[in-house]
Amino acid sequence: MRIITFNANGIRAAERKGFFNWLKQQNADVVCIQETKAQEHQLSADVFCPTGYHCYYHDAIKKGYSGVALYCKKEPDTLIKGIGWDDVDAEGRFIEAQFGNLSVISLYLPSGSSSEERQAIKFKFLDRFMPWLEQASQNGRDYIICGDWNIAHKEIDLKNWKANQKNSGFLPEERAWMDQLFAENKWYDAFRLVNSDADQYTWWSNRGQAWAKNVGWRIDYQIISASLKDKVLSASIYKDERFSDHAPLIMDYDYPF
Repeated sequence: MRIITFNANGIRAAERKGFFNWLKQQNADVVCIQETKAQEHQLSADVFCPTGYHCYYHDAIKKGYSGVALYCKKEPDTLIKGIGWDDVDAEGRFIEAQFGNLSVISLYLPSGSSSEERQAIKFKFLDRFMPWLEQASQNGRDYIICGDWNIAHKEIDLKNWKANQKNSGFLPEERAWMDQLFAENKWYDAFRLVNSDADQYTWWSNRGQAWAKNVGWRIDYQIISASLKDKVLSASIYKDERFSDHAPLIMDYDYPF
């Protein structure tokens, strides 16, 4: 089973840069998109619903902002748009497809980099999300939670970690939250189960020569339930072309789909 997660930073912009042509070659079973920055009625089905997929969008109310999507080869048994929190769902940050006992989620966690107000909203999300994750870890389902979590967990996960310790995305409180997430072995960072190398990044600032010099952050994840720990086969970050300020994260699982 191949699952791809990708923050498009505007699905229409990513399309112009060749994302959908690349996607045709990937044979992915599920594709999780974040930051579509579009309303579904603005997207033509022939382009923005790839052939062979069932396509689902969960838009933000605000035009040109946030939004998540799922492209699924198999039609889900159940589709859940939104996590059930009005403020979060108004920003289009969560969509879940259920296939038998498997849940695949496209998640776009709030960023706090633009203002103290947005950082407070991010912390509020984290405070509510941990109990949600705790409950999910106990319900017997297999989970793959894909997306832009907007947190680099450890020093290895960003190039300039010393200079960023007071910046959103690498704050001590955010990193401690990730520590707590993985502490009890109920959830795993699937990428790190198969790749412990440094210089593995999924996002690069558009400023300076960040992309060219690989001065990046690893903030896009596939977080899996403990039941899938031994099912991860491979992980790769696609960087041969640039469709966004993020790169697609591709993961293969030994899991029937």
